Amino acid sequence: MHMSSAAYSNLAAEFDLRNGVQDRLSCETISIGGNEVTATPVFYAYWRFAAERQRIFYRRLNHTEGHLTDDPVLRDFKFTNAYRASDRVSQYLIRNVIYRDDLPHDETNLFFRILLFKLFNKIETWTFLEDEFGPLTWETFSFRRYDELLAQRMSSGHRIYSAAYIMPSGGGFFGHQSKHQNHLRMLEHLVRERYPSRLVDTRRMTDAFALLRTVPFIGPFLAYQYVTDLNYSALTDFGEDEFVVAGPGAVDGIHKCFLGAGALNLTDVIHYMWEHQEKHFSDQGIDFRSLWGRPLQLVDCQNVFCEISKYARVAFPEYPGVAGRTRIKQKFQRGDRLPSPWYPPKWNINTRIAQTSF
Repeated sequence: MHMSSAAYSNLAAEFDLRNGVQDRLSCETISIGGNEVTATPVFYAYWRFAAERQRIFYRRLNHTEGHLTDDPVLRDFKFTNAYRASDRVSQYLIRNVIYRDDLPHDETNLFFRILLFKLFNKIETWTFLEDEFGPLTWETFSFRRYDELLAQRMSSGHRIYSAAYIMPSGGGFFGHQSKHQNHLRMLEHLVRERYPSRLVDTRRMTDAFALLRTVPFIGPFLAYQYVTDLNYSALTDFGEDEFVVAGPGAVDGIHKCFLGAGALNLTDVIHYMWEHQEKHFSDQGIDFRSLWGRPLQLVDCQNVFCEISKYARVAFPEYPGVAGRTRIKQKFQRGDRLPSPWYPPKWNINTRIAQTSF
């Protein structure tokens, strides 16, 4: 669904009235990785966005009636949560794929089903396979049966992939015409080449990332996303403050937040935001309600850069970034009531959540 240019202009004007045009005059010199850059108004909006998006998350948990926010951009368009693990697909992965009492928890099966889910990154594809095959395990996996069933689903007009990531087809390595066939072959290849045990043997997130970068057609950003997903499980126990990779959306967001961003190391920028989040929330008088005491992690700061890139298309169109995109594709549609969230037990926040009244 697309808005007209006039509608975008009206929304931007409403944003100015609510937030004050003086924000557009804000400029502060910030030192990142030994380089001095000028913060744009988008930089200040980054912190307001993170806080307000988190408030929306809590308002949905509390079943707030009426508008969830007075921010016209957040009100009208769809954005992911400030915390990656709070998003619908991540919550499903954690609850319904990883931490399932009725599924085996050996390293091979955990690795297999996490990547099976993430290759498609679509809840409906996972539930479709489960409905047809029952428990999805490595021992019962059949390339032929999975291929036939997924091909039938596509031929009936259903999408089997999420649009969240651009997945390479892998045809040049595995030789199949259909993308899903190559991805199923890749999953077979990884298990047979002992990737599950090799992953468990890694000691740092950078080592796990390097391991996944040896997988055919998996690029840096996708490898980082997969490492993050695998790390939700008991296969690894890396801190989310160890390592980060900026995706294309985050790169665009960084260039909107800082004049002269081309001179910066992107990883340094995300580390800066993570390390100084309390200062910048405080400087703007923002009361940031964290995830039950868990501050934004590197992966979350990366994610917020991606989202502020979209947000700025409407709120700050004078800062075009490097991607050249001017519209936000998805409109916000209020869905069902959010269930109580649940996170990897090693984060030690589920007990606090259980004590919270929604």
